[in-house]
Amino acid sequence: MDQSSGFTLIELLVTVAIIGIIAATAIPQYSAFKKRAFDSRARTDLVNVAIAEEAYFLDAEKYLACNTSTCNNLPGISSLSKGVTLSIAIMPDSFSGSSQHSQGTGKTYLWDSNSGGLMN
Repeated sequence: MDQSSGFTLIELLVTVAIIGIIAATAIPQYSAFKKRAFDSRARTDLVNVAIAEEAYFLDAEKYLACNTSTCNNLPGISSLSKGVTLSIAIMPDSFSGSSQHSQGTGKTYLWDSNSGGLMN
């Protein structure tokens, strides 16, 4: 009796098919997770800049208009997350802002200090 050990072709094909099915469901989920994580960066940066605007107001008694490249003039802000686009517009006694991440879902976060903060 000559028995050889090893896997049959059918067993190998079934294993490869199972791995393919798992990968086909996991990869899109991971991609969506990454986009939501990039959105969270944009939201966090907007909140941090809004807090820095209030700190700046306490010292200067005015708000500072800024965008992605100039918000580092605010106290406590050294730089924004890579890929985040942020803009702050000022009024005499308030400010509003928006942020978005280039690799996120496309969601734009809005801040309005008159309305109490984060709008979405």
